[in-house]
Amino acid sequence: MIRRYGEPVVAGQDYRIRPGVYVMLPRGGDILCTFQAGQFNEFQLPGGGIDPGEHPIPALHREVLEETGWRIAEPLRVGAYRRFCYMPEYDRWAEKLCHIYLARPVLRLGDPVEKDHTAVWLPIAEAAHLIASPGDRAFVNALTQ
Repeated sequence: MIRRYGEPVVAGQDYRIRPGVYVMLPRGGDILCTFQAGQFNEFQLPGGGIDPGEHPIPALHREVLEETGWRIAEPLRVGAYRRFCYMPEYDRWAEKLCHIYLARPVLRLGDPVEKDHTAVWLPIAEAAHLIASPGDRAFVNALTQ
């Protein structure tokens, strides 16, 4: 059974499964996050949806590069969780199946290309409180243990 985080399931609501990949990128006592401005104004783990036909690892590399401008190495899947939510950017309700990885940030290639995203290094303990997704926060909090 995969643990669920976030809002409760809305009875009668039709959810579409949306697999995604997200990564914890620690370096020293900090972790690389992305700050998404605009509609959300929130700190997040870098990552996002896996496109149809795309494999998780290439999706992870693509999402990290788009949202942070960094290349990563040695991704290791450490767990997963489910989250039921409305995705306004897609105008749909989704059951997000979030696969969480741990990897090394190895090279900053430039600024994020994803609109309204900024790469931010945060102390891990601070990120464990600031990251918007409760599932992501739980995984980051485990790094502080």
